[in-house]
Amino acid sequence: MENSPVISMTGLIGPTIMLVFAIGFIWVWCVDRRHLHSAILAIACALFGLALLSQVLQWPAGIGPNALFSGFLYTLAVVLASVGILRRAGKRLGFAFGVLLIAAIMISLWYFAYVQPNLLARIYVQNFGYGAILLLVALRILPSRNTGRADHVLFWVLLAFALHFFPRTLLTAKRSLPTLAMAPGDSLFWQTLQLSLSVMGAALALTVLATILTDVMKELRQDRDLDGLTGVLNRRGFEETADRHLKSRRRAPLALIVCDLDHFKQINDTLGHHVGDAALKAFGNMLRKCARSSDIVGRIGGEEFALLLPHTDLAGARDLAERLRSALSSNTHSIHQRDVRLSASFGVALKNADDNLATLLMRADRLLYDAKQAGRDQIVSDPAPPSYGSDAGAVPSSPAPST
Repeated sequence: MENSPVISMTGLIGPTIMLVFAIGFIWVWCVDRRHLHSAILAIACALFGLALLSQVLQWPAGIGPNALFSGFLYTLAVVLASVGILRRAGKRLGFAFGVLLIAAIMISLWYFAYVQPNLLARIYVQNFGYGAILLLVALRILPSRNTGRADHVLFWVLLAFALHFFPRTLLTAKRSLPTLAMAPGDSLFWQTLQLSLSVMGAALALTVLATILTDVMKELRQDRDLDGLTGVLNRRGFEETADRHLKSRRRAPLALIVCDLDHFKQINDTLGHHVGDAALKAFGNMLRKCARSSDIVGRIGGEEFALLLPHTDLAGARDLAERLRSALSSNTHSIHQRDVRLSASFGVALKNADDNLATLLMRADRLLYDAKQAGRDQIVSDPAPPSYGSDAGAVPSSPAPST
């Protein structure tokens, strides 16, 4: 009993850590309200910390009341943490299923606290129950090869946290249960429980928080680099992405298409800016649908767009430009209940060995200007592609599916 005050003080470490993480999740949610799962995880951390505190302070007093109160807080925290982690992955736990899990665990705790008192059974119910719930969540967020590194780290940390409930409980529960002659904090089981929950719970909370912060930073970069009207990259996003691509692709053929809606000022002046905006949006959608996943599409001016086409020769780039030109000019587009005729001019340039993005854009812009001078609704390209040797033969001539 003489060590109980010390143990009680060390027992406050876990609740304090959980409170800090709760504040961190709330801060993320306040910064970006789109991440509702961050608020849910904040509540889960706070409840988990309160459950730890309830057991450390033995409040409410009495075996039964304390077991049910702390058990309810633990169970609700685990279920809410599961909801938050699944929501971040775009999945749902299901309200009815969550209520059923809480009810099943609480009824079991009540039974083994009042009907047939059994401390070991209550320990098994909680630890095996929580481990099973979190294991199910880990399996549901199993990452694929295409998911980011943060998702892989989250999966493995969550899996380790879920699995640790089973060996820890089996190895310590039967051997060192607290008795009436000792304070609960004096038992090996209790000390192991507090240590594992504090350390591994903090590791899981830190991993989830880092993953959400990674999501926030990625979304902020996307918001910064995307054109809000058309959904393609803005000029800054296009230039940064294209420049990185050019520097990593030394020998493979690479083409650039620069295109511009014809008579766009006339559309704005005669039909209104709302029709002009809708025309830009429709053209941007067409470019995105026609592009491959490896292509880079951006709006680099008012009505000017660019497509960077990796592993594409001049014939393939011209073919894509022609399909875009034909699809745009041969159809009447219904915009705001108006039938609008649209057309575009295209400049197509193939990257030379000494080209950087600036020189490639400059040459494509000159070709676009020539297309405008030739009467618009035209395609003007480099006269002849440079030789790429053996690498050029492996490149497909058509860069994208037809619209």
